[in-house]
Amino acid sequence: MKRIYPLEERCMGCGLCEVYCTQEHSQTKDLVKAFRREYPRPFSRVRVERDRPVSFAVQCRQCEDAPCVLACLSGAMYVDEWTGLVSHDAARCIGCWTCIMVCAYGAVRINPQTGKAVAKCDLCPELKVPACVANCPNEALTLQEATA
Repeated sequence: MKRIYPLEERCMGCGLCEVYCTQEHSQTKDLVKAFRREYPRPFSRVRVERDRPVSFAVQCRQCEDAPCVLACLSGAMYVDEWTGLVSHDAARCIGCWTCIMVCAYGAVRINPQTGKAVAKCDLCPELKVPACVANCPNEALTLQEATA
């Protein structure tokens, strides 16, 4: 299974990964409309941590033994049997946020649209390469086969 790996030595903290993730998860897929006209506003599933001189993107690492899945009280966090991705079913989410607390990467976030369900990287299933990886100008995000 493929995973996104950050290369902090290449990240310049520009935030384009956040911008293009937001665009990809918008209704219109249009950059200007997504940020200025859509309601509810789309949001990024990736965030850039900036602690100069180091910065890097944080998103779901698709853990093999995902603690968020094990901790989920309602079964809303699960491993998709077809793709192997750690996924989230918003309809089953009870908003306990246990998955947020146990994520070692801080990659699971509260969905600002609902205030209840969580949101996490889904590796942009409609695209060959996730939007954050495809639009990183310094190639600080790479999509690679997971190493054991």
